[in-house]
Amino acid sequence: MTLRCFKAYDIRGRLPDELNEEIAWRIGRAYAEYLNPKQVVVGRDIRLTSRSLADALSRGLCAGGSDVLDIGLCGTEEVYHTTFSLQTDGGIMVTASHNPIDYNGMKLVRESSRPISGDTGLGRIKALAENANFQAISCPGKVSAINHKAEYIDHLLSYIEIDSLQPLNIVINAGNGCAGPVIDLLETKLPFEFIKICHEPDGKFPNGIPNPLLPENRSLTRDAVLKNKADLGIAWDGDFDRCFLFDEQGSFIEGYYIVGLLSEMLLKSHPGSRIIHDPRLTWNTIDVVRRAGGQPIMSKTGHAFIKERMRAEDALYGGEMSAHHYFRDFAYCDSGMIPWLLVAQLLSLTGQSLSTLVAERINKFPASGEINRTVVDPQTVIAGIEKRYRPDAVSVDHTDGLSLEFADWRFNLRMSNTEPVIRLNVESKGNTKLMREKTDELLAAIDGTS
Repeated sequence: MTLRCFKAYDIRGRLPDELNEEIAWRIGRAYAEYLNPKQVVVGRDIRLTSRSLADALSRGLCAGGSDVLDIGLCGTEEVYHTTFSLQTDGGIMVTASHNPIDYNGMKLVRESSRPISGDTGLGRIKALAENANFQAISCPGKVSAINHKAEYIDHLLSYIEIDSLQPLNIVINAGNGCAGPVIDLLETKLPFEFIKICHEPDGKFPNGIPNPLLPENRSLTRDAVLKNKADLGIAWDGDFDRCFLFDEQGSFIEGYYIVGLLSEMLLKSHPGSRIIHDPRLTWNTIDVVRRAGGQPIMSKTGHAFIKERMRAEDALYGGEMSAHHYFRDFAYCDSGMIPWLLVAQLLSLTGQSLSTLVAERINKFPASGEINRTVVDPQTVIAGIEKRYRPDAVSVDHTDGLSLEFADWRFNLRMSNTEPVIRLNVESKGNTKLMREKTDELLAAIDGTS
């Protein structure tokens, strides 16, 4: 059997041909054989197939001699937290996050919530699952249902000072994913008034697949902020490992500027710390971190690379413009809850609006936001763009795709790991007109090359 659901960083596949209960059982059995774990945390998102896949996965783990701690419906970060806080040998989250409704998948970690990706064991688990030539096990494991949410909520609250919080009005858009139950638990401990939309977990996704990174998916949150005169709007993807913020004017704030905002805030209490960022948009983060006395360090895009680099550098925080935020005290993992709690505390402490807090940085380093283009041959297109623009560049970097810097502007062009798509990001030094002109110019060049 050839398993097409194994990707570079995780497992994702269309149901039922690429992922089904038999394949889930094989994955669990292969995970158990590869790592020989005593205990594995298993959680699942709200998708209609997630429970049956999680059950099959757990049966496979038990068949391999591993005990399963089933934490039920949860976000991916709850699997991370339970894995590192209970010091288990690994964890698996059944989720397809923001993928289409006929998909599902899994995210795998080992002890201390270290990610398992293509470079760190996922390929070996794939081979074992495909061959299905497993060793005989004399003592199978068992499944125990546990509730670890109270400890998780306490951990989230440890990042803020509750007494400093003001009674903010906050729009909450859980996207009918898994964030709603966590917000309900936090609500009892915070002085905020939550305006909840798309709040109940619903695997049918009556309001569409939750992916606020797409502009067409932002109107519900924006309109609710304006209607309720809210101080802040928050939206999540299905497994809430990413959170997206809207200011009091209903404007979507690019994750790039939130990385700078959080970096500056965290460095005030941890001066001199290292901050990890991705190569797509960099100038604002580098400038903010250095001004705050920190050390900016660039890493290849992707959670496995960011987490590995954070551990190597013992970095305080890592942020990607795609709204993934990583924290040293969260086992270097990404959280979609910690960022908005920190921003809400910042609004409370400063008395300023979110739009005011980011306005200067947006003006200083205006950015295009990520623009995707479907092309036949991504490598050829990127090579053509490099040949055209490299002679005038001040610096060239291939950490992740192609990054070229010029005196007053820069861009990054990289290809997707999973589809024939290239992704463009452009920024400038205080010149929005130049940024837009260069963005249009590059898109025309990409279309011409492809």
